[in-house]
Amino acid sequence: MGVLTYNIFLFLFRIGIAIASLFNPKAQLWIRGRKDIFPRLRAAFAHKPAVIWVHCASLGEFEQGRPLIEALKTAYPAHEILLTFFSPSGYENRKNYQGADHIFYLPADGASAAREFLEIVNPALVIFVKYEFWYYYLKKIKYREMPLILVSALFWEKMSFFKWYGALQRKMLTRFDHLFVQDRESGRLLSAIGLGDRITVSGDTRFDRVAAIAAVPAPIPELERFLDGNSKVIVAGSTWPADETLLARVMDALGADWKLVLAPHEIDEKHLLQVEATFPQAVRFTRFGTGPSAGNVLLIDNIGMLSRLYQYAHLTYIGGGFGKGIHNTLEAAVYGRPVFFGPVHQKFREASGLINAGAAFSINDAEGMLEILRGFNNNPSLWQNSADAAAAYVQQNRGATETILGYIREKKLL
Repeated sequence: MGVLTYNIFLFLFRIGIAIASLFNPKAQLWIRGRKDIFPRLRAAFAHKPAVIWVHCASLGEFEQGRPLIEALKTAYPAHEILLTFFSPSGYENRKNYQGADHIFYLPADGASAAREFLEIVNPALVIFVKYEFWYYYLKKIKYREMPLILVSALFWEKMSFFKWYGALQRKMLTRFDHLFVQDRESGRLLSAIGLGDRITVSGDTRFDRVAAIAAVPAPIPELERFLDGNSKVIVAGSTWPADETLLARVMDALGADWKLVLAPHEIDEKHLLQVEATFPQAVRFTRFGTGPSAGNVLLIDNIGMLSRLYQYAHLTYIGGGFGKGIHNTLEAAVYGRPVFFGPVHQKFREASGLINAGAAFSINDAEGMLEILRGFNNNPSLWQNSADAAAAYVQQNRGATETILGYIREKKLL
């Protein structure tokens, strides 16, 4: 891809977003969130503060960047944190996040937009998280000699950076002063294209995030009343219909002495009604009374609780493995619980790591999960070994945040 092709891509993207906004709510948010963006930025930064700019594509990247944002806020209190998002799923969910001083959509890439943005914000340090490469922003940052690092990055051989047609993408990588990658394979690939002198294999900052959450467990009294002392609990997070159908079969086979806490990925009323049709005995969290429930399925119909739910589990299940891919496994593993998910997990390094450690299990159907559960029941040490392996895997992979902070201190970037 050359610059001309990239500009054509940007042009077509804007047209596509404009058309999609006529019927797609997320596209509408994408456009609305950027309305009058530069006057709003000028007002926010009129006092010319010292700024650390952290950019995330979406919500998942934010969760990876969050430990670093909060560590930077503590280490450099005189600096203001600017957090930007590309997508509505990131901005709309975290626009009230207290760890940043300013939260905005990133203006669409372009030579004039990037120049104006940097003139207004004038960041002392720029941090991009995982996957986000905008040519003009990177070019202007380099031109203005602003320190620029990439964190929690993950690369694989099929990416365009490593293909004959990826010259522009490779050029974008050279704009970074340093790249902190999650694994050795990413480091090997970058070294092969001449970036070996600016790479650190630091790991994934999400391990630091989930460990920090688990270190200060927050109780959920309503959930404790629902469980009523029952230790046979499956907590299933970010589920989709295929996951819910599988779990219904598992619960039917396990019997009434097991309880299921189900947190669907989508909690609109239509989907909640579908879940209730699949689990007629389910009670919604927001409708749960003050006494024990006669049912054995609690349906979580709000957001923001998932990472706290897993502490109550005997077993955990992560949704998405029968669709585009699984969701966050580390939030469950950190509590030392066996983790189950469907077969679509190959793009997620931590899923493979948990499987290899004996902490997680990829299943194709309900019978596959039940077979493993029967093994746990017949030999409780198998469950314990898996639980211990889950906790150990998370603990062994902590430390990325401190590695990045150490680099910033050593190079005196702030």
